[in-house]
Amino acid sequence: MQHIKNLILPEVILFDWHATLVDTLNAMYHAVDDILLEFKDLGLLERLTKQGESKTIEDAKLVEHVRNYQRLHPKIKADQKISRTDIFEVLFDKDDEAKAIAHAEFNKCYRNHFGEIHPFEKNIDKMLIKLRKKGIKTGVLTNRDREFLECEISIINVTGWTELFDTLVCGDDVTKRKPAPDSVLKALGNLEVEPGLNCWYVGDSSTDTIAAKEAGVTSIFFNGAKWNEKWLDQIFPGTDKFPHKPDAIVNNFTEFTDLVESCLKNDKANEVLTDIKA
Repeated sequence: MQHIKNLILPEVILFDWHATLVDTLNAMYHAVDDILLEFKDLGLLERLTKQGESKTIEDAKLVEHVRNYQRLHPKIKADQKISRTDIFEVLFDKDDEAKAIAHAEFNKCYRNHFGEIHPFEKNIDKMLIKLRKKGIKTGVLTNRDREFLECEISIINVTGWTELFDTLVCGDDVTKRKPAPDSVLKALGNLEVEPGLNCWYVGDSSTDTIAAKEAGVTSIFFNGAKWNEKWLDQIFPGTDKFPHKPDAIVNNFTEFTDLVESCLKNDKANEVLTDIKA
């Protein structure tokens, strides 16, 4: 576990869906392949991030490969480490209109592939149940449209996970998708909780971290893709242009559970200390 700051006991924990709680990578990459072939007809090729404006050398290579071949590099699909949202962020930088077009067209393509879904790790449902028993509210935030999330969440593990969350916010529920903070703020509004560090957002992408920090909540980066330290430093450089960094990084849900438990212990210790001083 890396980059852990002093964290406040969470009242609410919001989770990203794809590549955090669940694995839908094959369907996602098939849909991305489909939409990239349509970029020219959609007028998106000329709107790709210009040379010299990418965050990293690797991002620039991704943009150029798409510009030249209208497909992802085979290594990206083989590694399965980058989400659809992050791909669009890399390809279009600050062109929100282009990203909106890409997300809308992605949904059309995704209808042809979605359906197979698996927990990202074993016993995630049991972890969610334990969190709720501790009085922590839980929610899901996703850039995925509601038609897809409601289907996937109802069929995972056969019986579904719908009852394990206090709120669900989808990409088509808000004006701006992540990395905008809209979905985080809407989820907290649904729960009648003010944004603050006692709200955690757990996600696997830099867009999740940006959304969390822009909303004023604690960002937990779920490193399920097992990025190394060098790559993490590139993703979160902490520069003026890219200032947002997660408050903690966990590599799996065992580490995440330990993080929550440590906050619970610290909170109880603080209660005892307060009682002694009183």
